[in-house]
Amino acid sequence: MNKRFVPDPLAGPRLLPKTPTAAVVTASYAPDFERCRLLCETLDRHVSGAAHHYILVEHRDLALFRQLQTSRRSVVDERDLLPRWLRAFDDPLSLFRRRVWLSLKTQPLRGWHVQQLRRIAISAHAGEDVLIFCDSDVAFLKAFDCGAFWRDGKARLFRRDGVLADDGHDEHRLWSCNAGTALGIDSSRRSVHDYISTLIAWRRDTVLAMCGRIEKVHGRDWVEVIGSARKFSECMIYGRYVDDLLDGAGHFHGSEEFCRVHWTGEALSDDEFRRFVASMAPEQVAIGMQSFIGTDIGRIRRLIGLDR
Repeated sequence: MNKRFVPDPLAGPRLLPKTPTAAVVTASYAPDFERCRLLCETLDRHVSGAAHHYILVEHRDLALFRQLQTSRRSVVDERDLLPRWLRAFDDPLSLFRRRVWLSLKTQPLRGWHVQQLRRIAISAHAGEDVLIFCDSDVAFLKAFDCGAFWRDGKARLFRRDGVLADDGHDEHRLWSCNAGTALGIDSSRRSVHDYISTLIAWRRDTVLAMCGRIEKVHGRDWVEVIGSARKFSECMIYGRYVDDLLDGAGHFHGSEEFCRVHWTGEALSDDEFRRFVASMAPEQVAIGMQSFIGTDIGRIRRLIGLDR
């Protein structure tokens, strides 16, 4: 087992410092580079309270993303985060248009799977107390202080209460069940809460303890355990670890989403985009335009006043 992870704790996390250190974490890849560049520009303009920004990429994307590197922004190679036995290849089944990560220890994994593994693994690389996860297709439109993610020595855990008890949400329920399996939670204990969003925070010490728990339960590397099921969510794993095994220790819950996301459907027209921004809730400071929808990044820049 990986010795860098602490064993399963008997007690919950200790109180955070009054002013904890924080870092923003973004997992990205080459097709999202211009979106990630926009994120960096708007983050630098609007966000305070974070000491550093980590961008996590595949090895072959390093040179491209290092254009974004500054004294407060690092581009991290996944080879420095994940086991060397998990290797990326061009996928012949997609006529070499997509990548697949293969090993003898996991299922074949796609890029979105491996991005989740990177987000967990950065906890052993970073030194900050709180890690704030922000997708590369997000742009900040308003001032935001990362202090919103902690209070009274605790970190904010995003949670939508009870939504998995409703009709639908089948995929999220499966991810929640698989999270329970990875964590060694009895299968009869089902969770009805959803923890998935962007612009959310985790405690770094809790992530390390979570990985230690997975390795203690299964006697294998946490990457191998999680990667053995292709249907998983890193947010579900962290959320269930905190709520089901720590009884929420070291955290407080929040259901407000700080980022308004256009998840599915067609690319928005200019007028639709303006209405989308105008309808942001008071606590929302950023927008997310899912990259697979195909909204032109130049249009987004123009509509938020950042013409290059």
